Amino acid sequence: MWSKPWSYKEGLVIGAGLLVIGILLQMAVGAINWSLFACPVNVIVLVVYIIALVAMHLLRKRVYLFGWLSHYSAAVSSLLWVVGMTVVMGLIRQAPSGHAPADLLGFSQMISSWPFVLLYFWMVTALGLTILRTGFSLKISRISFLLNHIGLFIALITATLGNADMQRLKMTTRMGSAEWRATDDKGQLIELPLAIELKDFTIDEYPPKLMLIDNETGRTLPEKSPVHVLLEEGVTNGSLQDWQLTIEQSIPMAASVATEDTLKFTEFHSMGATYAVYLKAVNQKNQTTKEGWVSCGSFLFPYKAIRLDSLTSIVMPEREPQRFVSEVKIYTQEGTITGGTIEVNRPMEIEGWKIYQLSYDETKGRWSDISVFELVRDPWLPVVYTGIIMMMAGAICLFVSAQKRKEEDKA
Repeated sequence: MWSKPWSYKEGLVIGAGLLVIGILLQMAVGAINWSLFACPVNVIVLVVYIIALVAMHLLRKRVYLFGWLSHYSAAVSSLLWVVGMTVVMGLIRQAPSGHAPADLLGFSQMISSWPFVLLYFWMVTALGLTILRTGFSLKISRISFLLNHIGLFIALITATLGNADMQRLKMTTRMGSAEWRATDDKGQLIELPLAIELKDFTIDEYPPKLMLIDNETGRTLPEKSPVHVLLEEGVTNGSLQDWQLTIEQSIPMAASVATEDTLKFTEFHSMGATYAVYLKAVNQKNQTTKEGWVSCGSFLFPYKAIRLDSLTSIVMPEREPQRFVSEVKIYTQEGTITGGTIEVNRPMEIEGWKIYQLSYDETKGRWSDISVFELVRDPWLPVVYTGIIMMMAGAICLFVSAQKRKEEDKA
């Protein structure tokens, strides 16, 4: 070992050495605080790193290590170590960003752990030196290589250093008022260069359903695979275990009214209305009959269940949201006003901010007058996308050159 030329054995030993050094650093100084690399620090680090790569390339004939780092054995060895650490990351539950790692080695917050970062830095350095060693030839075979490798280098290095500049904030808006303040993951209030006014909020819900629960535990029955009756339009009967159900009346917009001895429901087309059905349940074994109102309730009206016997009751769980949409107006410091809708997986983008629908006032459900948004700003994202586009272009060039080579071989 260590006799020139170096091969995979030396590469694996170097990786093991970096792993040990990383573990010692992790135990001595703790995890890496990426927030320290916010602009302009990350730009300075990037420039210094590029200069260092060029210097290592120029000194490759004098310093054997620098020359070997651009060799395929160094690239493969570093890649194997990084892949191994990535597998470990997938096997260990990762702590949220901003929280301390749960283990001494920092593997529960892998991207901030010294062992992973050192190995990752080795892999990216080998990639950068390989690009410099290859040179910038205009031959189509070389163009595909350069596009793939330079694109990968750009995507990896900017995604890492640009992470500190990414902002992920949460904003709670109320109907009819504009909000320009949001909170970060530490709960700190941050004023933004834009304001969001919630004009309207709507929820499309799945049809309600009827289920059986255990009177003592409140768990749905059967416990392992609960059954239900979905109250879609036109459904008038169904069965839950031994009980045959007949829906005698359905009121999609209802209010509960207390009488002398019971609770009944009536039409109520206003805020806080709930879904209610009047049903009859017949036990198929002993012909016991129970009837009455069942409702999922709302923030304004209580839920209503039917106690079938000493062990079970029939209930209507809260309706599950199928789609929720916020209609908003966004005001910027420049004076522009932009209207639009925001829903899950369909964000609105303005001035570098992506605004995602996050949640709402779940206690009010469909009647919520509050909408919660997640605002994300990542100024380095276009650069990362540039690297990805270069890799895609490199793949196309590789395909074209392969086809051309086939045609030349046939000729």
